[in-house]
Amino acid sequence: MGFKCGIVGLPNVGKSTLFNALTASKNAEAANFPFCTIDPNIGIVDVIDKRLDKLSNLSNSKKKIYTNITFVDIAGLVKGASNGEGLGNKFLSHIREVDAIIHLVRCFDSDKITHVNSKINPTEDLETIKTEIILSDLDIVQKKLEKGKKKLLQDKEVKILEEKLKQLNEGKEATIEDENEKKFLTTLGLLTIKPKIIVCNVDEESLSKGNIFTESIKKKYSNEKIVTICADIEDQIMGLDYNERETFMKDIGLNKTGLNQLIKEGYDLLNLDTFFTSGPEESRAWTVEKNTLAPKAASVIHTDFEKNFIRAEAVTCEDFIKFGSAEKCKENGKLRIEGKDYIVKDGDVLYFRVNP
Repeated sequence: MGFKCGIVGLPNVGKSTLFNALTASKNAEAANFPFCTIDPNIGIVDVIDKRLDKLSNLSNSKKKIYTNITFVDIAGLVKGASNGEGLGNKFLSHIREVDAIIHLVRCFDSDKITHVNSKINPTEDLETIKTEIILSDLDIVQKKLEKGKKKLLQDKEVKILEEKLKQLNEGKEATIEDENEKKFLTTLGLLTIKPKIIVCNVDEESLSKGNIFTESIKKKYSNEKIVTICADIEDQIMGLDYNERETFMKDIGLNKTGLNQLIKEGYDLLNLDTFFTSGPEESRAWTVEKNTLAPKAASVIHTDFEKNFIRAEAVTCEDFIKFGSAEKCKENGKLRIEGKDYIVKDGDVLYFRVNP
């Protein structure tokens, strides 16, 4: 299990091309006209982890299972989407289902590819997306505060909604103050509270140093996570075998693929860690939120493990690789017995003991 990331943006910014590259598929049709993507395309991508490769080899595992990311290519929206323009309502319902949003903006000029607004202005494009999302959330909050529905809410929930209504009316995204707010607002399907990454889609010449379009984005959104990608280059990379990819990337001066950049930023954005289980039958990577307690981490393997949790036997991935097995780690004093209050750390190799 991993997380689900929705790729959104105006029509013809390169969403389907990027989706095809990230998922190494041709599922999403890429064409030079708006609303090419009508229903969302979904692709599941393994998060390749060299640590798991080593664990699997040392344990001589029959199976190796990476954690994964689900990418969703969501139909392009236009100004007025919150009122049903273009594919508005369909777009907004699909985007509510993802954990994080990739705001893809076009940062290249080309006579061959039309722009829905007939000009290249990525900051304006991004504002269009953000405005439609704010208006959609505004509609949800207003409806929740209508007289008939308001009386079904607790006083603290009304207070939260009134605060968010004020923010949205001012053209700002709703903010989350604490975990209780997050839990409540998530049930409403608000879009402005979802974590976001801005992805600048550039041409090959601008990949290493950027251009005036990427600079305008960085200047206006300096507090947000921004990744620069050339969707066409990513598409070429994913069409090569592994050895050819390394040579190609070296030739063009690219250190990381766009996929690897998005994986890193996505994990940081969502505060995720990876732990491992490893044995003769299977070596596997699991994704949990940072600061997850051991019983909760056990529940991602099986829901009953949380209530039946006894203890966890834990070693660091580095020690497992150094000594070659959990047994050897135990002999060298590196295997720890952890209880219900143990906070799982990135890279832990865990063996859960549970009541039958």
